[in-house]
Amino acid sequence: MALVVEGETAELAGLLNAVGELPLHEDLRRAECGLVMVRGRIGGDGAPFNLGEATVARAAVRLASGEVGFGYVLGRDREKARLAALCDALLQSDRYRAAVERHVLDPIRARLAAERKHAADRTAATRVEFFTLVRGEDER
Repeated sequence: MALVVEGETAELAGLLNAVGELPLHEDLRRAECGLVMVRGRIGGDGAPFNLGEATVARAAVRLASGEVGFGYVLGRDREKARLAALCDALLQSDRYRAAVERHVLDPIRARLAAERKHAADRTAATRVEFFTLVRGEDER
């Protein structure tokens, strides 16, 4: 699901079309937006505190075969939440799991890897190497 939410809405819709004919499905919970409280901890292990609220879109989908998928995404993108829920349900189906892996998750995984490599290459281009020279009178 982490890969699914990394995808853009239009990208997910296009990739799901590549899966082929999708099964009949119904919205158990229409996509909606709301707020969640974000909690934090100082140093990762301190006492928890309320950091603030974040907007979240969520949806729930049930396939005709009975699999139920849930999608939660930060922000207000209801369509992305619905597509994430559909992907979740399809990944639970033995019939569609391999197709979703191949046509949806693999392209997103490849795009993210290419973006990370591009960022690493740009960072490496600015790397500075420092050398220390030993002066003769410092040796003993």
